[in-house]
Amino acid sequence: MATSDEILLEITPQVLLKAYACGIFPMAESADDPGMFWVEPEMRGILPLDSFHIPRSLKKSMRKNTFEIRFDTDFRKVVDYCAEENATRKKTWINPRIRELYCELHDFGHGHSVEAWHGGELVGGLYGVRLGGAFFGESMFSRMTDASKTALVHLVYRMIKGGFVLLDTQFTTAHLERFGVVEVPREAYQNMLEEALQEEGDFTDQEGGATSESILQFFSQIS
Repeated sequence: MATSDEILLEITPQVLLKAYACGIFPMAESADDPGMFWVEPEMRGILPLDSFHIPRSLKKSMRKNTFEIRFDTDFRKVVDYCAEENATRKKTWINPRIRELYCELHDFGHGHSVEAWHGGELVGGLYGVRLGGAFFGESMFSRMTDASKTALVHLVYRMIKGGFVLLDTQFTTAHLERFGVVEVPREAYQNMLEEALQEEGDFTDQEGGATSESILQFFSQIS
């Protein structure tokens, strides 16, 4: 029988992608726990792209152009910041092994970060996994008000422009529900995932120099 250490060693980026294709993902009990376990929620959080909602207060904030949004320029730092414990997040599930696995996925072109920069500093963002026409959001962080929220808006815009059909948030939170996140049963999620994997989303630069104002205008036209 394989030991826990042997099982961990067998988890490669390729194995991780196969797990996502089956609807499961890894977590750890804490940042200090070297182990990992697979998760397949009974109810899955998804953000329907065709009913994405931007809160009024965020629209007002985005029009100030406070942040420079970048993609994949410092993936590792985004993961590191998401793994930090702070006043609002007392515990994190991102341990060193998970950090390395997702950085390897990034090297293989399947891990992506959306980053909010201000004054030359990374102040917010999120990271996740791209597979077919699906994007699996893993974690987000914010060191300035609305930083991660603005990153999320840019993520959804790029996904729509790139032909993606599924944004998996794994779980729901009050924060995400403001954007339209809903829960779906496992069986329904599996059907959505199967359909999404038949597509091939393009995560390359779909922004075309888009400003926050033009992105907000885009969403106002499709809502």
